Amino acid sequence: MALAVGALLPLSASAQTAMKISISIGQNSHQGIGIDVFAKEVEQRTNGRIKVQPFYSGSLGGERESIEAVQLGTQELTLTSTGPVPNFVPAARILDIPFLFRDKAHARAVLDGPIGQEMLKEFESKGFKALAWAENGVRHMTNSKRAVNAPEDLKGLKMRTMENPVHVAAYKGFGIVTTPMAFPEVFTALQQGTVDGQENPLSVIMAAKFDQVQKHLSLTGHVYSPAIFLMNKAAFDKLSAADKQAFLDAAREATKANRARVDEDDAKGVAELRSKGMSVVENIDKAKFQSALSPVYAQFESQFGKANIERIRNFK
Repeated sequence: MALAVGALLPLSASAQTAMKISISIGQNSHQGIGIDVFAKEVEQRTNGRIKVQPFYSGSLGGERESIEAVQLGTQELTLTSTGPVPNFVPAARILDIPFLFRDKAHARAVLDGPIGQEMLKEFESKGFKALAWAENGVRHMTNSKRAVNAPEDLKGLKMRTMENPVHVAAYKGFGIVTTPMAFPEVFTALQQGTVDGQENPLSVIMAAKFDQVQKHLSLTGHVYSPAIFLMNKAAFDKLSAADKQAFLDAAREATKANRARVDEDDAKGVAELRSKGMSVVENIDKAKFQSALSPVYAQFESQFGKANIERIRNFK
């Protein structure tokens, strides 16, 4: 009798499919809200047949490791910034060019429009189903050494960068000593002085509590950082047509919640970080920062094609 009951258990358990999704920062963040809403929406839209379990704070590895796991199929889903994405899907590199987007509204319009939707298809040949563009935010610079008012103030600063070739090339153009590093290692590196600074959106700076190890914040707004919901393509392909749509719709709803939290963090972030002791330079002459990158822009134009860059810059 016990054996018979035991034999039935796997059948009833398999009625519900469990999947994992991960982020590299904490649950109380723009990305945390994104994966929590995604998990809830998938469960609702599949009537509880598919349950997505969220993992936070790099508990399944940093962004690069999570993308690798999704590509290999050892993990079904991740929400990641585009930082390490070009190592897997080179076409996505163009989105990381500094000062490419006028503002968040422009970036969102590009990603939600034909340019962004074309790029989502580029992921399929690399083993991914890209469900939707979400948002990491507009990146700003922090450091423990000095206020950054102009590009020359960056010279010689040891800065953690994402594991992203476009970012590394651009920041070297500022005279920064670049140190590519996975996100889960960053707080300790700043605390120990291995690096002087880092650059991230206000949402990430607050969620990671970088105010505890960084004195200076400059609102450079030098890069718009997208995020993306990635799923293992084989896992997606196995879904029924209705469940595929459920995952796509869930990612769209999650993106709305994620972007709303970015807007909220951007609205309150400066005051909050000031209250925690950070000194903030708000009025930056962005034209000076852009002109400092002129030689690097020439390199990007030959790499990506001027017309492709202008197509994004001029999108309305």
